Amino acid sequence: MSTENALLTILVDRINNDTLVLPTLPEVAIKVRQAADNPDVNLMQMSDVIAHDPALSARMIKVANSAIMGRAVKVSNLHQAVTRIGLRQIKNIATAMAMEQLFVSNNELIKGYMGKAWHKTLHVASHSISLMEFYLKRNTHTSLNRDAITLASLVYNIGVLPILTEAERHPEVFASPSFLAHAIQRLSGKIGGSIMKAWEFPDVFVEVAQHWADVNHRTAEVSYIDFIRVGAILEGTLQVSDKSAALQTYIDKGIFPSLEMLESEEYLHMVEDVKEMFS
Repeated sequence: MSTENALLTILVDRINNDTLVLPTLPEVAIKVRQAADNPDVNLMQMSDVIAHDPALSARMIKVANSAIMGRAVKVSNLHQAVTRIGLRQIKNIATAMAMEQLFVSNNELIKGYMGKAWHKTLHVASHSISLMEFYLKRNTHTSLNRDAITLASLVYNIGVLPILTEAERHPEVFASPSFLAHAIQRLSGKIGGSIMKAWEFPDVFVEVAQHWADVNHRTAEVSYIDFIRVGAILEGTLQVSDKSAALQTYIDKGIFPSLEMLESEEYLHMVEDVKEMFS
């Protein structure tokens, strides 16, 4: 049995036996989510929780000052940022901002792969979040919201992490990038769904992580997975034979009005602003 097939067999067996080591949610994200679930928590207490992580604090201020928050007056401290974002949104936004902490490794080779995976995730997320902003302007009564798409678009590809971590024990497979791509394509969805369940995330996030790349999995109503798929098509992460035809499906569904919108200055500016928010 080749090294590649051996690794694939190991991964499949561990998935089926629930013995695959899954990443744990960053500690600061756990604390934020626990605090947000406390009905008695206030904005000052939430600020104190986030303040323990300087990098996350800086990112929350960036989010508060971003175009998606629609405010011209800049905030300068964490308490102002949390006040602007609000307790309802802070849980998912803060979790999303902590995701980058997972895409790290002490192994230089793995570090490079994880860096590329995170880079791709950010680009897809920038489109997904921007598309949602434009959608919300046209659909004011939808139950979809920006904090959920922000988190969903940053966890959709979380299933690659255990694959890369397991592959670290078999460095020879990295001589065949096409094999890794095959393993990720075949297994990352199922692993991603398992991670979301292990983290006790709502079903909507399980669906995104598990099925975003499965074009046969479709929702009758507009859902977060639609926005992520459009972003993935635009970035080439989701391979399609005819990009225009694939995007037309989502125009027909009402995700965005036209291909021209994707080339508009307003849309492209929004995408760049969202990318800057994560940098």
